[in-house]
Amino acid sequence: MSGAERNHGQMPEGRLTRQDRQRIATGLADGRSYAEIARRLNRPTSTISREVGRNGGPADYRPERAHQATARRARRGTPARPPGAGPREREVFDVEAGAVDMVIGMGLPKMMARVLIGLWLSQDGKLTAAELSRGLKVSPASISTAVGYLTQQGLIRRERDPRRRRDIYVVDDDAWYHSTVLSSRRTLAAAEIAKAAGQALGPDTPVGRRLARGGAFLERISLDALASAERWRDLPP
Repeated sequence: MSGAERNHGQMPEGRLTRQDRQRIATGLADGRSYAEIARRLNRPTSTISREVGRNGGPADYRPERAHQATARRARRGTPARPPGAGPREREVFDVEAGAVDMVIGMGLPKMMARVLIGLWLSQDGKLTAAELSRGLKVSPASISTAVGYLTQQGLIRRERDPRRRRDIYVVDDDAWYHSTVLSSRRTLAAAEIAKAAGQALGPDTPVGRRLARGGAFLERISLDALASAERWRDLPP
């Protein structure tokens, strides 16, 4: 056992077993934090957060499904830490991998998640398509699809570099604000449609009542989200 393991009492990350994953699921069901689950399994907290994030998140984690998905990823092969990387490089790599898994767990497709986190972790939050392609080692077509999706979701924006006549993709401090506002406005539009449909079908009918109630719910949470986004937009770090 290394000195670090003796000091912290934790096993190296290694591979999680089926039993480990069952205990993770039990811990989540019992409302335990990642840190508490990690202590019970004698694992780093980052191992648990990545495991849950890449397999449906805390609300949809299924141990057998997670075990099978991990086996499939192992067969396909996953990016490894750069050979010969120093402690700082390993730390950056682990942060990036954990962040990508977290965003995937929130529902973003894998390539979109990699591009978004690549921009978030870049020095000034600005990269060209060519830089993203080289950095992530994927095709320009994959980058084009990803940035198109992320732009539509309000998570990044496109700028034009007049000197070099190419697009630059930017993620800034307002990215989550813009994304939240865009998503809330879309939900608000859906709420109006549902309410109108409920009214047309008749609020005294089961279908009309269901649509009207659903539309009212979506309307309230959308308006609350928009108000909250404005209130906390300038929240200091």
